[in-house]
Amino acid sequence: MDLAIDYGGIAGLMLAAQQEGRDFLYEYEVYSLLSKSGAETPPKSIFLPRTAKVDDEELMALPGEKAVLKIISPHIVHKTEVGGVTIVEKTPEKIRSAIRRMLYEVPENYTRWIEQHRLEAPFCYSELSGDKLAEAVSKDLKGVLLVQFMPPDSQAFGNELIVGLRHTREFGMVISAGLGGTDAELYAERFRKGQAIVAVLAEMNDGRTFFELFKPTIAYKKLTGLTRGQRRVVTNEQLIECFDSFIKMANHFSPLNPDTEFIIEELEVNPFAFTDYLMVPLDGMCRFSTVRTPCCPRPKEKIDFLLHPKSIGIIGVSGKRKNFGRIILDNILSVGYPKEDVVLIHEGEKEIGGVKCVSSPADLDRVLDMLVVAVAGSQLLELVEEIIQLGCAKTVMLIAGGLGETEATRGRAEQVIALIDASHKAEGGGPVFLGANCMGVISRPGKYDTWFIPEEKLPKERSRKYHRAALISQSGAFMLHRSHQCPQLRPAYMISMGNQTDLTMGDMVHYFVDSDEVDVIAVYAEGFSDLDGLSFCRAVRAAVLNGKTVLFYKAGRTPEGKAATSGHTASLAGDYMVCENCVHQAGAIVARNFIEFQDLFFLAETLHHKKIGGRRLAAVSGAGFEAVGMADSIASDEYQMNLADFSDDSSKKIAGLLQTKNLSSLVTLTNPLDITPSADDAVHADIAGILMNDGGVDAIVLSLDPLSPVTMTLGDNAGGRYDMDSDRGIKNLLVELVEKSDKPLVSVIDGGRLYDPLRDSLIDAGIPVFHLCDQAIAALSLYIQGRLEMERLRRED
Repeated sequence: MDLAIDYGGIAGLMLAAQQEGRDFLYEYEVYSLLSKSGAETPPKSIFLPRTAKVDDEELMALPGEKAVLKIISPHIVHKTEVGGVTIVEKTPEKIRSAIRRMLYEVPENYTRWIEQHRLEAPFCYSELSGDKLAEAVSKDLKGVLLVQFMPPDSQAFGNELIVGLRHTREFGMVISAGLGGTDAELYAERFRKGQAIVAVLAEMNDGRTFFELFKPTIAYKKLTGLTRGQRRVVTNEQLIECFDSFIKMANHFSPLNPDTEFIIEELEVNPFAFTDYLMVPLDGMCRFSTVRTPCCPRPKEKIDFLLHPKSIGIIGVSGKRKNFGRIILDNILSVGYPKEDVVLIHEGEKEIGGVKCVSSPADLDRVLDMLVVAVAGSQLLELVEEIIQLGCAKTVMLIAGGLGETEATRGRAEQVIALIDASHKAEGGGPVFLGANCMGVISRPGKYDTWFIPEEKLPKERSRKYHRAALISQSGAFMLHRSHQCPQLRPAYMISMGNQTDLTMGDMVHYFVDSDEVDVIAVYAEGFSDLDGLSFCRAVRAAVLNGKTVLFYKAGRTPEGKAATSGHTASLAGDYMVCENCVHQAGAIVARNFIEFQDLFFLAETLHHKKIGGRRLAAVSGAGFEAVGMADSIASDEYQMNLADFSDDSSKKIAGLLQTKNLSSLVTLTNPLDITPSADDAVHADIAGILMNDGGVDAIVLSLDPLSPVTMTLGDNAGGRYDMDSDRGIKNLLVELVEKSDKPLVSVIDGGRLYDPLRDSLIDAGIPVFHLCDQAIAALSLYIQGRLEMERLRRED
């Protein structure tokens, strides 16, 4: 869309404010900004300084029979609550009376409000009270804004729109829009996710794509007359133009634009009202800052040395006890990493456990691909400085904590970060650092394991085949517990990021975009470094476009800094919502809880090469309660699946099979299909095979009734009629079937530990197994929906 935005004029408004010592625009200046934005024209307005003598002609200059008066103060954001907005008859006498009343009553009202809301008070008023507070508030009043009164077409709920920009620390420029007005925060809290407001990266959108994301909201339905008793008050084209204007301003006044002098920290119009198909801004605010110096880029190409090192050094290995360093050494060697390619830095020892030692980093005879530092955090500053000065390692893994986790160690962390940043500016870029406070890495392709958990505590089945997947986790403990509780998750790489002192989550995902070892990238995040959320989203999009599946879980759902922000957009588009929306729009499947994350990861590892054709699901079970449970689980707020209609050919074949097995009188041919406990292994497998060949079925959930007297579901050399290893047993029948089909099939075995051998055998054969049918349906539905969204992004690229 070709909008004529006067960027120079907008920058001029910010420059004038800056010269007055302000980092914000007054409301009338926001109206001027909007008039230069190429979109809707704001109402006419006149600023009346409090000391100015205004003649009758100026007071009557605005059109209409009424006028709006608004108090202008650098600190009062919610004017309505303190009597700072009023509508009067447009006569000189009425206007003057209202102005005088406002200049006296607003300080009194705002003083009472501050004394009741101390935590939300501006800092400049925090130590004041009573008359002194009222005097300070009054002194800060700049005057009154006289605004053209434009009555809205409707006062009904939902006929006001909020649109805003925010510069976030993690994701850069974010645009949001939704239900506006004085209750905007309440709507965001009370309505289901995505119904009241939507917020996404400005960089990845234009007006039209953001409009498509906005359409499912209640705001759009209300504004366009799609709800009972409402009529359309705005065109789609107006909304698209408005969104496009905001997005263009966001991308211009962005920290990523080298040609701008200013950054929009927050720009909000709340609300836009609607008069005769005009979008009318009734209030606005804008905060801005000056451009900051970007950090020097990290030499991310060195990550390959970290994940596939040809030489490893370790600092912190004890020759006398099993400290963290010694456990790391044991784990590295137990994988089969060659001893001759490992060196220990330990003064006073020639060798430990058959591995050569040197006294200090200066004594190394080569530049190491990777150096593991497993010493106390108090020693890191000097060690990091020495490592950088010597250039003795290409990558460094900082295991220890004590580097920024507490207030007492933040100073040390800042010094370490400064050293690392300085090294990246030098020729060659210096080493890259993983951690600190990280549990290390397990790299199956790199044939090493630096986790500091002893083998007795966490036995590892190192000979089992691993999947083409990477698990990147900010929390080492999260990764540790998931791998122990869910041994079916066997990614090729497990990487603990720790504090992200240097390498970030975005860096690591970028590395795997082009990796030949990985099809699936799963990420657990607690927070991003500055602008790394944006880098992460770019990497997610690139990975998805390159044919990979990305899964994401974000911990910490409380919006950061909500109480400290002025204006609605910042608090509505809280950090968690922004993160979830941005990462989802980039193409990742976003999990809501730990169980969902590990279920989705399990499916992604096993079903990545299966074809996802659509949302039509076939469900088969030998238990009636499961059939009902499956039907109840095909839709939620997060996903929508459809029960497939079986083709006539499939229905005939299933009916014939049931007739042959004398089950016709017991089974009603519907979807979900309850085949009763009388159905043996062959019936389960044959029905699955028929549905695999049905063009109207996109995926199958098959529940194997393990307790049925006619199924072969027992392992551990059970022998006899229940032996799961029988050629006629469901295990072998199902494995053969799945190997021949590119259609996803998920199985359910709802039974106790007696049936673990069957579960394990199917999982080893690449067939996902769940304990509960509703869990299987929910996980598969979310996975299919995510895969379909990825396919859409690839088609549109």
